[in-house]
Amino acid sequence: MDEARLDALIDAGTAAVGIEMKAEWREAVRMHLAISLGHATTVLDAELSDHLDPAPVFRA
Repeated sequence: MDEARLDALIDAGTAAVGIEMKAEWREAVRMHLAISLGHATTVLDAELSDHLDPAPVFRA
């Protein structure tokens, strides 16, 4: 994803939750967002077969 699209996501996200984005933070936030989106793409691209069952849920 290019910097303009990342910046648009940053601007929309910070506006939605009311966070002030300081100029000196933008490069680091952009880098972390790009990394997070890359990890999300890896997870979403993983093929899972239909025979797999969900993990059990344990409650205390």
